[in-house]
Amino acid sequence: MKKPRQLIGMIVFSLLVLSVIFAVLRLIGAPSESPVGDDFIKTKSDYALMVAQCGLAIFVMFLPSVLEKRFDFSVPDLMSSLYYLFLFAAVYLGEVRNFYYIFPHWDTVLHSLSGGMLGALGFVIVRVLNESDLKGIRLSPFFVSLFAFCFALSAGAVWEIYEFIVDSTLGLNMQKWRLEDGTLLVGMAALRDTMVDLIADALSALAVVTVGYFTYRRTYEQESDGINDRSK
Repeated sequence: MKKPRQLIGMIVFSLLVLSVIFAVLRLIGAPSESPVGDDFIKTKSDYALMVAQCGLAIFVMFLPSVLEKRFDFSVPDLMSSLYYLFLFAAVYLGEVRNFYYIFPHWDTVLHSLSGGMLGALGFVIVRVLNESDLKGIRLSPFFVSLFAFCFALSAGAVWEIYEFIVDSTLGLNMQKWRLEDGTLLVGMAALRDTMVDLIADALSALAVVTVGYFTYRRTYEQESDGINDRSK
């Protein structure tokens, strides 16, 4: 019997592959621009974005397994399952099923979840380093928490850079600088999506890191007491 992690991964992978096939077929016959009087018909750029997002999601789905084999550590099943569900919500529901437009705050919710997940991943990375062959290295709870927070925020910034590059080169709308009916946003309205995303990343990462700090500090103090007892 397959683990929930594997089952969820297979379902999400299948949906993404089917979405790529669907988007490619629709891309062939889609108009380059929305017909006059009907701004809600998807254009070639809309389907190109769908293909790009689904393709990238399929690629990153395999990252946990690759990292586990490369660095000889285990990603918790719960974290892997949440990771797959996040890809499902962000790409399949968001892009394919159009949740970004159906639910106005869908993007903000996803960034809040991703910020927290990346903050937790930062603690996992430090745990791997502490258990590696780098003997004698014990990072303080504050430094570990700072690393986890910066890691989460940096990943969020890299994602925004990726969205900007794709929008600039392919004329897509990942940063939501235009409305679904083609209306171009200007000024603060055009910046709002990016800045709200980064703020959501930061706040959710800060919340997870704060909890992680106190949890790790308790473990750190117990390990320090054990080391001191053995040295007496």
